[in-house]
Amino acid sequence: MAGNDGNDGNDGNDGNSGILGRGGGGWTFADRVDLPFLVEPDVANQFTGRKYFGKRNWVSNYEAWLTVGDYAASKWHSSITVDAPPNYADTLKEIEHLKTMALDERPDALGEIHGQCEEFTSYFGAILGATPITHPATFLLFAIANPVATMTVMFFKDKYDRPRPSHICPALYPPLQVPGHASYPSGHSTQAHLLAKCAWTVLPTTEQPRLKVILEALAHRIARNREIAGLHYPTDSCAGKKLAHSIFDILNDEAQMRPAPDQTSSRFKAVIDRATLEWKP
Repeated sequence: MAGNDGNDGNDGNDGNSGILGRGGGGWTFADRVDLPFLVEPDVANQFTGRKYFGKRNWVSNYEAWLTVGDYAASKWHSSITVDAPPNYADTLKEIEHLKTMALDERPDALGEIHGQCEEFTSYFGAILGATPITHPATFLLFAIANPVATMTVMFFKDKYDRPRPSHICPALYPPLQVPGHASYPSGHSTQAHLLAKCAWTVLPTTEQPRLKVILEALAHRIARNREIAGLHYPTDSCAGKKLAHSIFDILNDEAQMRPAPDQTSSRFKAVIDRATLEWKP
């Protein structure tokens, strides 16, 4: 795949649709050629009174795009600042660190590296003990976070155009195809830390302190695995973490995220409220 939009990892993952439900997929139903269901007595002439598709019938990864559109229309370009990546000399120092990580840790980390390549929303669901069936609004929140983080991080990747570690030191020899976009900031780090922030925001206040520690540790681990793989520098991961918090601040800003001035609440706030209710005892 050119550019490998799955190995964008979660740099491009459309909300982990295998978990959230991709429209057009899922169940399939055979019908008889000689006796189609349509010819069953009186079936073809029965009509419902339904006049709307209905919000509850939207698949999460499609409903998420409504909020992504609100974010895209906000002032995020002017509201977010990402510092420039380190210079070449400091980049070489980071590569020396990555060499040590590859030699000492990569064999043991390969399982996680491959497991988190194309999706890692499931890891957060596992930590929380949640699924799209038990906590649909929470997973809708995740479905919003993924493409919002992707769009934002790609803007800064294009701006800074930092080469991947293996482009400078081919001997790092990543075990995955190197994604077809620049290195800085890390998309995995941005998405993972944004997912963590979204998750602990909707949890009960009594659970937030403990689970915040766990969720942040998971986000850090996901980002660091990309360093072990030779795909990112530590400063990529740090920039991604900072970017995630900046993104959440905008998503949570009612003034910026209301698509129309007369709306009383943003779509993102509505999803936050729905997800919060899912975690009430």
